[in-house]
This record gives sequence, structure tokens and C-alpha cells, in this order.
Amino acid sequence: MRTLPVGDDALLVEVASGEEAQALHAQLVRRREEGVLSVREIVPAARTVLLDGLTDRARWAAELTARPVPAAPPRARELVELPVRYDGPDLADVAAHWGVAERDVARVHADTEFTVAFCGFTPGFGYLTGLPARYHVPRRATPRTAVPAGAVGLAGPYTGVYPRSSPGGWQLIGTTDAVLWDPARVPAALLAPGARVRFVPVEGP
Repeated sequence: MRTLPVGDDALLVEVASGEEAQALHAQLVRRREEGVLSVREIVPAARTVLLDGLTDRARWAAELTARPVPAAPPRARELVELPVRYDGPDLADVAAHWGVAERDVARVHADTEFTVAFCGFTPGFGYLTGLPARYHVPRRATPRTAVPAGAVGLAGPYTGVYPRSSPGGWQLIGTTDAVLWDPARVPAALLAPGARVRFVPVEGP
């Protein structure tokens, strides 16, 4: 673990893996809820956690580096279910990469319980982990200039849902009508770090 000061009152904590980042984020959120940690924001990423608004940055830098990261985050109670049609244009390519039939891509994906590791790229976009390593897939060699809102994609170890139309290079396996980002909703983002997510297959269109 390594800590780096950021700005006037923030601390960036670097760890060795995405799993450690998730576990550390869950631990820090719990400590904030217990009143032990006073901080404005706790922002996880792929292998870092940013603590913004620390009044005692030096103390927390020392304390965090002295403590081992917990083995795994506690299971969140919240479960978000997303209806999905497995009709993506890259479904056949993913099936070939996995060495299975297209229907088995849908089965494996829908049978997996995902966790939102962190959010980014665009408002409402969550990076979901949970698929075993054998099902990780590379990004497309040529990204699309426009991916429609609601597209469900795979890239590396992650599953994600595009909240709005944007360029993207993920392998698209399905579509959901769920609204991932709504500024009029509280909270605006449907997915938050630590949330559990399941994809529920539905029939088209």
C-alpha cells in the first residue's frame, strides 16, 4: 500500500489489486459511518481510493499504511436487478472467445452476481466485477463511434452499462431499459460503489 497527498486536504491510497481497492473502500465507508473517519468524499477506482476533505491527512496516511487491507469487503445488502435482453451485436464474438454457445453467454452472465467496484467514464457508468477470469474478454480492436444508451458490455474483468450514447470499445452482449443516470432522481446514479447487481433476462423487443 502507498499513500500520496493530493491538493490541500486529500489522500490517494494505492493498493495492489481491484479486490483490495473494493475491500479498502468498504472498510473506509464503514469507519466513516461509525464516526471514526471524518472525510468529505471516499472515491474508489480500479486500484486506488481517494479520501477528499481530510483534516488530519498525516495521521490517516500513517494509520492506513500500518494496517493490512481486509481480505474481502463485507457483502452489501442492496441488490439492484437490471432487466436485460441478450441481443448485443458482439454476442457471437464473446461466445466464440468463451468457447460456448450464445445462449450460454446469457446464462453465465445472468447467473453471476456482480459488485460495483467503482464508477467513472461518464455519469452513472459502473464498473462491475464478478465474472471469473476465464470469461474476461478484450476490448474491440476498433471502437464504435456511438454505443447506444442501455448497451450492456464486457471489457477485461468488467461488465458495464452505457448510461447514454457515447463512443466505446466494449463487447456488447445485451440491452437494458433501466435508467442508469437521472439528474431528477435522488440519488441520480442507479449504481453506486459496493452495490450488488444481477442481470435478469427478459424477452425482446
